Amino acid sequence: MRRWRGGCGSGMKAVDTNILVRLLTADDARQSAAAQAVFRERVWIAKTVLLETAWVLGKVYDFDEGTISHAFRQVLSLSAVTMEDEDGVMAALGLVDKGMEFADALHFCSRPSGAAFVSFDRKLIRRARRAGIAGAEIAGEGVTAGE
Repeated sequence: MRRWRGGCGSGMKAVDTNILVRLLTADDARQSAAAQAVFRERVWIAKTVLLETAWVLGKVYDFDEGTISHAFRQVLSLSAVTMEDEDGVMAALGLVDKGMEFADALHFCSRPSGAAFVSFDRKLIRRARRAGIAGAEIAGEGVTAGE
């Protein structure tokens, strides 16, 4: 995977979720072949495409988080692939290995350095803390109505 430096270079193709899903599922022979052809050229993948692809693979194709993480790592290892926020995405995939869901892990890894992550979702904050994420807070702790 090449490091993204901003913008899409000449000849590079930014792929949509459906291209990535066809590549990973091969559930339609014609579209799968077309997706494979796209990935023989230089491609750029946005974080939002990975996020949506993870949702589709999990909800429509019943892939578990580990399978999604493995599939993403394989695609991102291709030399023709350039990824938006490579460091953040790879960190998020590492958190999946520690029990986080990809979407939640990507949210944590996309925040600015030093920023706390705040949620009402107590289970999410517990999973984040177990995964070793600093700065995960439950919103409203210690606050009473009217404050």
